[in-house]
Amino acid sequence: MKKAIQLAGAALALTAASSLAQASTQTSTLENVKERGYIQCGVSTGLPGFSTPDEKGNWTGIDVDVCRAMAAATLGNADKVKFIPLTAKERFTALQSGEIDVLSRNTTWTQTRDTSLGLNFVGVNYYDGQGFMVKKNLGVSSALELDGATVCIQAGTTTELNMADYFREHSMTYQPLVFDTSAQSVQGFESGRCDMLTSDQSQLYALRTKLAKPDEAIVLPEVISKEPLGPVVRQGDDQWLNIAKWSLYALVNGEELGLTSDNIDAKMTTDNPAISRFIGKTGPGGKALNLPDDFAYQIVKQVGNYDEIFERNVGAKSPLLIKRGINALWKDGGIVYAPPFR
Repeated sequence: MKKAIQLAGAALALTAASSLAQASTQTSTLENVKERGYIQCGVSTGLPGFSTPDEKGNWTGIDVDVCRAMAAATLGNADKVKFIPLTAKERFTALQSGEIDVLSRNTTWTQTRDTSLGLNFVGVNYYDGQGFMVKKNLGVSSALELDGATVCIQAGTTTELNMADYFREHSMTYQPLVFDTSAQSVQGFESGRCDMLTSDQSQLYALRTKLAKPDEAIVLPEVISKEPLGPVVRQGDDQWLNIAKWSLYALVNGEELGLTSDNIDAKMTTDNPAISRFIGKTGPGGKALNLPDDFAYQIVKQVGNYDEIFERNVGAKSPLLIKRGINALWKDGGIVYAPPFR
């Protein structure tokens, strides 16, 4: 019996060693990206403020800038990104299959998605909540007045489940009208096929800009869910996960330190120890990430800090005019917070 146990133990050890050896020979995402020369980034099919192409195919948005930050960190060039538009139903499969390196597509972080899909959420780049948009001529001022309404919803999103919960809780009924893309859902709303459109509030403000007469639609005050939106990577590559995390954290820490794309060069001779660590003059730099020590400098110099990407894409310098609100820094009354470079 003792010998059998010893043999079994030896077999398990060999299996474990074989698994480790196989894992060590697998090409990492970072190696693939460097060999390819660009990051494959999954984005939406077109959502103003988050990821949308112009007439020349140039992509802009908060989610776009997260991928550009990763490209600046890993390749030294924020433009080394190939943007792959995906519907909500396609997005996770594309990441799982390796079609994309990172999914940066206004995706809500939930327990099920985080634990059952073989994926890791990197962090939150926008805190949101589900809301409702209606035509002004419908004459309602609250979602509680929408009993029996027809609702335009995008398939494959958390909004479907949140709607069901909210209407059930308030003993109301509704008729869902489901579309594959956000563009289709807003077309359904505009054509009068549904009484209201539901989505994350940021999306509603973005989609309202696509209406022929945006002023004829209003976003109701109710927020019925928590929607922490952020980028996602595959499980099993901790180095790539850490690169994605610290690229996102660089955007936030850059704002905290007062570093912008315009002034960061002037700060290179600073005596501020926190800034010295951030730009890679001192501290851990990028060695543990297999990145250059100045990766965070490259992110802010080429892409900007979190405030810059927020304001130009969804804030005061954009058509959406969304206020920072809870997406302000923790020291400014919001909940945006990042671990320190130390």
